[in-house]
Amino acid sequence: MLVHSRGGKWATWAVFFLLFLPLFALPLLVVLAASFATHWSSVFPSGFTTRHYAAATRGESLQALTTSLVTAVTASLLALAAGTWAALAAHALPRRARRVLDALFVLPVAVPSVVVGLAVLVAFSKPPMLLNGTRWIVVLAHAVLVTAFAYQSVAAALVRLDPAYEQAAASLGARPWYVLWRVRLPLLLPSLTAAAGLCFALSMGELSATMMLYPPDWTPLPVRIYAATDRGALFAGSALAVVLMTATLLVLFAVSRVRTKATYR
Repeated sequence: MLVHSRGGKWATWAVFFLLFLPLFALPLLVVLAASFATHWSSVFPSGFTTRHYAAATRGESLQALTTSLVTAVTASLLALAAGTWAALAAHALPRRARRVLDALFVLPVAVPSVVVGLAVLVAFSKPPMLLNGTRWIVVLAHAVLVTAFAYQSVAAALVRLDPAYEQAAASLGARPWYVLWRVRLPLLLPSLTAAAGLCFALSMGELSATMMLYPPDWTPLPVRIYAATDRGALFAGSALAVVLMTATLLVLFAVSRVRTKATYR
């Protein structure tokens, strides 16, 4: 902590809790309470039931969770592959060309995601790339939206990478592909896992572009949450939201463990 005096530390913690609790923690706690509630009285929900979770973990809701997981994992892998490849290529370019490539990759997150959804819908609704009405158009849209984060994460890691390791391997006769596979990528593994976790979390919560693209047989969980709350089923929607948060946090925890092991290799 940059504040060294005891009074300053207490003031910093007080400001943190005053901002964190009402803005971040309290809304999540209200959603958690609503997921177990039977009715809403006064300011907070009340009553207790688990039937919302019984409905949220079976049937169409369970299928929607599986759809979100498959979409997020597939989109994250595609984004990680494309972002890593582009970052490695950009690292060897002149600074001006690198800035142009940076701008191109940041463009999808610089505009509203609904615009990206519309662009993907228009681009892939005609042959020869007819993806409209399939699950792949949803996966593609998610990959387009999250690739920028993978690219930026890997590009930043490449700048901090010590070139001495690659130079030592090359001086011992290692070919460029061997240096990439056995030296550079292992050194980038912590950043790659961090980028994968970020891409996964963003894909799991993506709604705006998904609403424009998803087919009836490929409905992600955020769409079901929106549909439930739009019908006024706030308690059922809260249970679905808690399931979505739990699944996302579990995967991020697993990715964090992998990243920690990769850091201390």
